[in-house]
Amino acid sequence: MRKLIAFASGLLFGLGLIIAGMANPAKVLGFLDLFGAWDPSLALVMAGAIVAAFLPMQWAQRASRSLSGEPMQLPDTHRLDRRLVLGALIFGAGWGVAGFCPGPALVALGAGVPQALLFVVAMLAGMLLFKFFDRWTTA
Repeated sequence: MRKLIAFASGLLFGLGLIIAGMANPAKVLGFLDLFGAWDPSLALVMAGAIVAAFLPMQWAQRASRSLSGEPMQLPDTHRLDRRLVLGALIFGAGWGVAGFCPGPALVALGAGVPQALLFVVAMLAGMLLFKFFDRWTTA
C-alpha cells in the first residue's frame, strides 16, 4: 500500500508540475526575470501551493504518524546555519541558470526535454560531490 501511495503522490505531483508550467525552463526563467519580461504566473502557482499545503501541514505538525501509518518525519529545528544558507544559494543559482529544480527536471526528463538530461546529470554529480566532501569534512 505504501508503494501505491508513493506512486500516486508522485504522479499527482508530476502532473501538477506539468500543468503549472514548472517543467518548462523558459516559463521558470521568465518568472525569475524580474527586470525584463517578467511572467508572474508562477507566483500564483506558489501561492496556490502554500494555500493547499497549509491545513495538511498543521495536521502533520501535531500527528505522530502519517496517513499510511509511518512515523511522521518533520524537521526538529528551525535554526539557520551555514550549510542551509550555502545550499539555498547553490540551489537558487542552479534554478536561475538552468530554469530547473530537481522535481521539474525529473518530470521534464521523463517528458523528453533534452536540456533536462544535462541538468539531471549535473545534479547527480553535485550530489556525489556533496557526499564526498561531507564525509571528508566530518571525518
